[in-house]
Amino acid sequence: MATIRPSRRIERAGVNAVRTLLEDHEHIVQEIDGGNDHGEDLIVNLTRGGKRTGHYIAVQVKSGKKYKRARGYAIPIDDHYDDWKQSRIPVLGFVYDPDTGEIFWTNLTKKLREAPKAPSWIQIPEDSKLSNDSMRGFAAEVEAYVDSAGMRVRGRTQEEGFSGAARARRGLDPETAPNPLFEGFADFALRHEEKIDTLARDVRRAIPLMILAIIMAWEWPYQIRFVERYSDISPLPWVMNIYTFISFAALAMYFEFRAGRIPKETGRWLALFAGNFLSVPVWDHGDQRDWWGTVWIFAGAFGPSLGVKFIFVSFVGFARERRRRSLSSDEQ
Repeated sequence: MATIRPSRRIERAGVNAVRTLLEDHEHIVQEIDGGNDHGEDLIVNLTRGGKRTGHYIAVQVKSGKKYKRARGYAIPIDDHYDDWKQSRIPVLGFVYDPDTGEIFWTNLTKKLREAPKAPSWIQIPEDSKLSNDSMRGFAAEVEAYVDSAGMRVRGRTQEEGFSGAARARRGLDPETAPNPLFEGFADFALRHEEKIDTLARDVRRAIPLMILAIIMAWEWPYQIRFVERYSDISPLPWVMNIYTFISFAALAMYFEFRAGRIPKETGRWLALFAGNFLSVPVWDHGDQRDWWGTVWIFAGAFGPSLGVKFIFVSFVGFARERRRRSLSSDEQ
């Protein structure tokens, strides 16, 4: 035959005392079934003037001498740290002293959110007593916290309100309910938010580079056939010469944009080279005269090489002038 724990009578006395006191002041209390008790004993809908306010709280009740301290009382956190801290409605802790019949309380969710690290116990001072005289101040303090933290639960009926509070307590509030598939990624994103924002901006700036790279890859066979059609030279160095200039100019523009500058002149040269050397081999089908193709082959052999050198010298000069101005300002 199953035995009853000796502490159960004391525990029930605490729950009954808290429930009776709250109901005496017309607050609506729903007790949580023991099988669903995961750190809370009651859900309470606070009222004012006989009307529901939409302020719900979850209540954890502790009873007995082991929760008494030299200066007040304390509630153990155990394995409830994350549940109480992240609860969508505030979890309040109550300690019932069976020797005096007095009840003391604290806002567990608030205390845990303010704590720099997970504590083992939450202290409750002796002056934090819940009684008939302090009930109005208790309700006002809790309502103010619920409103400031955006935890109010609204329901058309009492049953809907309790259902909404229970769903919020379990993290099932549609506005705030977590999706376990992505919560870990969200936590990682919050920890590295600044780096991720910087990376996202760099990726957006790099989109034109990606598009250009795709076009160049698609163009490759057309470029090879164009050289073979109008020249006896090896097509690979010729194509690589053009692609080197286009890539170098695009990268120079990317880093200028990243620095907040707009390289208009480089953009014009890039548009000129890319527009001509990437388009001509596509629409040319070998029906042009040999001299026409030879001119393009010649231009593609020397133009990009000169362009790379010009861009390199120009941007090194720009960087030198910036460094010189920076050093001058430091000396002043």
